[in-house]
Amino acid sequence: MQVFTTPNKIIITCHKWLAPALSKEVVALGFTPDRVFQTGVELTGTVQDCIKLNLNLRCASQVMYSLKSFICNDPNELYNNLVKIAWEKVIDPKGYFSVTSNVFHPTISTNLFANLRVKDAIVDRMREVTHQRPSTGSDLLGTVVYLFWKNDEAEVFLDTSGETLAKHGYRKLPGTAPMLEALAAATILSTKWDKKGAFVNPMCGSGTLAIEAALIATNRVPGLLRTQYAFMHILGYKKEMYEVENAKLKEQIIKIPGLQIIASDISKRATETAKTNATMAGVDHLIYFQDCDFEQTIVPSNFDGAVVMFNPEYGERLGEELELEATYARMGDFLKNSCKGYTGYIFTGNLELAKKVRLKPSRRIEFYNATIDCRLLEYELYAGTKRVEKKEVPESV
Repeated sequence: MQVFTTPNKIIITCHKWLAPALSKEVVALGFTPDRVFQTGVELTGTVQDCIKLNLNLRCASQVMYSLKSFICNDPNELYNNLVKIAWEKVIDPKGYFSVTSNVFHPTISTNLFANLRVKDAIVDRMREVTHQRPSTGSDLLGTVVYLFWKNDEAEVFLDTSGETLAKHGYRKLPGTAPMLEALAAATILSTKWDKKGAFVNPMCGSGTLAIEAALIATNRVPGLLRTQYAFMHILGYKKEMYEVENAKLKEQIIKIPGLQIIASDISKRATETAKTNATMAGVDHLIYFQDCDFEQTIVPSNFDGAVVMFNPEYGERLGEELELEATYARMGDFLKNSCKGYTGYIFTGNLELAKKVRLKPSRRIEFYNATIDCRLLEYELYAGTKRVEKKEVPESV
């Protein structure tokens, strides 16, 4: 079982509705998707290919390499199928492995029981063949085995990622209700931003949107900020496999002359948090931070390929919603009066509040933020015959 050189099914998972953006990333890396579904992308490749995918993808959660699919009706069938797999060729007998799963079957009341049957099959096989047994636990610190079992169809994978790829590793200070990094990247990739025009992010919070914009524009990928992956613990892994792909990451960084990314927030604490996170991501020099109400946010006068993007609060209680109605109305006024020529975006989980913007969206793009059904609303902010004079970003940016 030479998984690093043998092509097989690869499933790249993602959060709900991120698959369109993820698919574009996969194609840009030179791969051809075999299938795109609501929570992922399927393609064919080796574990060597999985290394490249893990280092470069912004919108993914896990990169899974399929080992075996089979019909399964109960836990005993699960065990009997898995004990036949040559685990000794992918897991170090003296090493460590963990099991994760998603199981939808009437014989399984908890995924923990399914995980235990998988562990039993692997350990029993290893004892029989190698007369040794690896350690096992819940921490994703070694080889990771993933089981998907729905109805009578089961499939077992090597999870080549381990810890989720959806967190990009720079956000040491999360702030209040932060947007997941993978979600932020997917929303930006779904806009009309050309990666050269201005990116304006009022109400920036912990800075995730502005930071992801800076990373995307300069082609800085998540692998630059991470050094540990589950593929490093699969038998047959050689350090140079990773080093070759990792060396490419710095080489592919680009400079965008005159790039203007502006992030503002009325809370100085928020902008300080955002600056810290931007520094961790290595893009603090690319973002101009402003402590101000969003209506005072600098909007550069060159609007070619430029966007302004809000991620406001949604309001969970009646009192909050009433207060936010005025905020959403002011956002609409700001977009209409101060951002002419731009393409505007509001990411929200409250479509009733979005009506207070009083602008008609040209597109409504569906996303989920955790369990909240959200929309990225797009607004064409036509410049008209007269151009409103704008403040320019200071030359230090």
